[in-house]
Amino acid sequence: MSNKSLFDIAEHFGFDAPATDIRPLGEGFINDTYIVTTAKSRYILQRKNHIVFPDVEAMMDNIWRVTAHLKAKVVAAGGDPEREVLTVIPTNDGKLYHRDGENFWAASLFIEGSVTHNTADTPRLATMGGKGIGKFQAMLADFDELLAEVIKGFHNIRWRFEQWDKALAEDKAGRKAELTEEIGWIESRRAKMLAFWELVERGVLPMRVTHNDTKLSNILFDQNDDVLCVIDLDTVMSSTSLNDFGDAIRSYTNTGAEDDTDLSRVSMNIDTFRHYTEGYLSERGSTMTASEKEWLAFSALYITFEQVLRFLMDYIDGDTYYKTAYPTHNLVRTRAQYRLLQSMEEQYDTMQQIAKSLI
Repeated sequence: MSNKSLFDIAEHFGFDAPATDIRPLGEGFINDTYIVTTAKSRYILQRKNHIVFPDVEAMMDNIWRVTAHLKAKVVAAGGDPEREVLTVIPTNDGKLYHRDGENFWAASLFIEGSVTHNTADTPRLATMGGKGIGKFQAMLADFDELLAEVIKGFHNIRWRFEQWDKALAEDKAGRKAELTEEIGWIESRRAKMLAFWELVERGVLPMRVTHNDTKLSNILFDQNDDVLCVIDLDTVMSSTSLNDFGDAIRSYTNTGAEDDTDLSRVSMNIDTFRHYTEGYLSERGSTMTASEKEWLAFSALYITFEQVLRFLMDYIDGDTYYKTAYPTHNLVRTRAQYRLLQSMEEQYDTMQQIAKSLI
């Protein structure tokens, strides 16, 4: 998109002054992100991916409601809502996004002096990452409205198994015959994973606000590496809050790469698990139910299993969802993620003991 067009887009938002500079920010795997400079402030301008998020209006409404709730909590605590919560900037006519043909645009305030990290390469960062997500969930524990489902069936293993059964039946890429062992990994855990999800369906595990993308880079820190706020709220929805914990553990604790070809490098680092869990429970523990505490450690196995299933299902389907660099890339991912799952299962008793000791 030309720079002139970006300036035209920026004019639709309620910035404090006209834009003087607009330049790309980050790598833009899903959304295209730009930093907008005015004479007074800086803002984030994003072109939202309406293929991944087909209902942008519902997505932005989710974000608006959640951030409004968070800001009220920060103000009540005497904090700074413009630094401790993402601030959505509406359009000049009061809408939460601007549509330009096929493109959907949204804006937020840039938080000056903020720092991001891609990996939890120190115990303190692992702990602070846990505190960031734990505090986010604790502040939203009394949010009693259902949010729109912006991605159908996200982390719903019953829905994933429906997709899985269809993929096996159709065998579009003709690969099923060579995957007897890998398919067995999935089927041998089907009943256990469905039993966990049934707890959500029955309300034993309550519906909460979930972020659904809890990687470390979605937390802003100040210059001292203390948590400022959680960002990238496009995937905010209603589900069990354990999904966020489980996905963070899957992301933070892997000693190898998600597509590691050397499985000896892949395992769950139990010390990182301990540090993240300590940070998480220090903020979240007092707002958790007994059932959430009981199933906390298992959620890491659940989310990692789901990812094994999704990588293998995409391989069976002919690699239609995840981008691949070579023909067996999704199979390599499947095996690496399965090795991580095995490592979690091998250390599950210890995981439970750590969680119980910190509650």
